[in-house]
Amino acid sequence: MTTIDAVFPEPVVDGSGSRTLDRGLRLLSLVCASPVPLSVAEIATASGLHRSICYRLVRTLAHHDLLERDPDGRYGAGGGLAVLAGRLEPRLQAAARPHLERLAEQTGMTAFVVAAHGEDAVTVLVLEPQTGLAHVSYRPGGRHRLEVGAPGLAILAGRPEAAGERPEVTRARTRGWATSVGEVIPGYHAVAAPVVEADGQCRHAVAVVYAGEGDPARLGPALVDTARRIAADLA
Repeated sequence: MTTIDAVFPEPVVDGSGSRTLDRGLRLLSLVCASPVPLSVAEIATASGLHRSICYRLVRTLAHHDLLERDPDGRYGAGGGLAVLAGRLEPRLQAAARPHLERLAEQTGMTAFVVAAHGEDAVTVLVLEPQTGLAHVSYRPGGRHRLEVGAPGLAILAGRPEAAGERPEVTRARTRGWATSVGEVIPGYHAVAAPVVEADGQCRHAVAVVYAGEGDPARLGPALVDTARRIAADLA
């Protein structure tokens, strides 16, 4: 199971902020990072919080549609997260949407755009293909460290070389696209390309996510082309 420390910063302990709000946000991040819905007991174990505290936080988050309770009483990401994510970087979303739609249909895979926020990569826009038998369901608002997962690696590859960077970043900078397997969600593959804007800055990446077989060598060039188109429309 994903641990809360792996997906969110250290907790507030010095009185500089609201401890309750901090716990709620960390719990929300934990649930959203899990590949499967979690019970309150599982959330309590993974977060290290008392079960009664987790129950109150989960109920509050679900009331605001940030978490969603399934028929088995387990919790996953709620639809309210997509509403919040839809208000993030509207200019990027407007520029990326038509190209992301084309990419999703071209590959038959779920396509998405991430934005760098501090040391994290945040999923801003997700589009699923309208054709094909099956595809991965993925929600906006997901967050992970830039150093893990193809989208984060792609953003780093779009920037100047940094001391101590992962070999995968160096490789992605050379070929133009990054890959990862199971680094954000166990069992899932991702391929991503950096969106380098006219000012030379790389703040975003475009990616596809899939389960099972895929051909990164075929997907990579398609992602590079999509990234260039998005960058041109952002200029």
